Amino acid sequence: MRAIWYDRTGPAREVLQFGELPTPTPGHGQALVRIRASGVNPSDVGMRGGGAGPMAYPRITPNSDGAGIVEAVGPGVAPVWVGKRVWFYNGQRNGRAFGSAAEYIELDTDLLTELPDGVSFAEGATLGIPCMTAHRALFLAGPVQGRTVLVTGGAGAVGHYAVQLAKWAGATVIATASSPDKLERARAGSADHVIDYRRDDVAARVRDLTEGAGVHHVVDVDFGGNLPASLACLRMNGSLAYYASKGGQAPVVPAGEVMRLNLLIQGVYLPVSPHAARKRAQEDITRWISTGDRVLSVAGRSPLQDCAGAHELVESGTKVGTVVVEP
Repeated sequence: MRAIWYDRTGPAREVLQFGELPTPTPGHGQALVRIRASGVNPSDVGMRGGGAGPMAYPRITPNSDGAGIVEAVGPGVAPVWVGKRVWFYNGQRNGRAFGSAAEYIELDTDLLTELPDGVSFAEGATLGIPCMTAHRALFLAGPVQGRTVLVTGGAGAVGHYAVQLAKWAGATVIATASSPDKLERARAGSADHVIDYRRDDVAARVRDLTEGAGVHHVVDVDFGGNLPASLACLRMNGSLAYYASKGGQAPVVPAGEVMRLNLLIQGVYLPVSPHAARKRAQEDITRWISTGDRVLSVAGRSPLQDCAGAHELVESGTKVGTVVVEP
C-alpha cells in the first residue's frame, strides 16, 4: 500500500517520506479499513515535529483520525462489518505506530463507528479526536440540558464541536472567540451568545448574560491562560473541563476560592478517558451528525503524497476546522 512515514522527528518536508509499505492484515477483533480520508490534528503535527519527546517507535505513520470503508475482518469479528462506511480515532495513538496517513489501516472494531450516508469521508475524518474530546469535556460533569455552558475558543476544532453538541443537548451556549470571523463561526455553530475575548471583559459579559448567576459548566481551551476569567464566570457547584493549557503549563490555582465554590475541575485527555465515556461519545456523535443539523468543517484537502503540506497548514495556525489527507 502507499503510505507516509517518518523515522526521525523534524520539519514536515524534511522527515515525512512517501512510498510503499506492507498492507496490514486484521488480527483478532480487528477490521481492515481502506482509508478515504485521514484527519490531521495538532497532536499529530506535534509528535512528528518532536514536541512530544523522543519517538516511541523506530518508524511512525502519522495521523490518528480518519474515515473509510471496511474491506476485511479478522477472527472474532462479524462479517456484517465488511462494506460499512466508518469513521475512527486512535490510529497512531495509544500504543500504535501506524496511523491513517496510508491507504489501509487495521484497527480494533471498538474504535470504529458507522458513518451515516449523508456525511462525506472528509467530514467523517474531522470527528475523532476533536469531536470526541469536545464530547468528553462537555458531559464529564453530567447532563447539560437546561444549563448554561461557556465554551472558550468556540471557533476552534474542539470548541466548535463543543458549541454544537451543547446546543444539541439542550444547553444555553456562550462562546468566546478572537475575531469577527471567528465570532461568526461560533454563531454558525448555534452559540446563543458570543464574546470577543480580546476586546471584552469575558467575566463581566458572562455575568451580565446570566443575570449575575454565572455558568454551570466551562469547556476550556486554555486552562492556564483563562483561569482567572473562568473562575469569575462559574457559579456555585459549577464545573470546568479543560483540554489544553498553552497559556500556562503550571498555573496557580486559588484553592480556597475553588473550595468555597465547590467547583469540579478536570483535565481531558482522550486516549486515557474512561472506555464507557468514549463509547458514549461515539454513539452520541453519530446520532448528532445523523440529524443533518451540523457543521463539519474541512479546512483543507491534500493528496496523500502531499501530507507534508497538510501538516504545514495545521502548523500555520490559519486553518478553520480539520485538515484532511486523501489517499
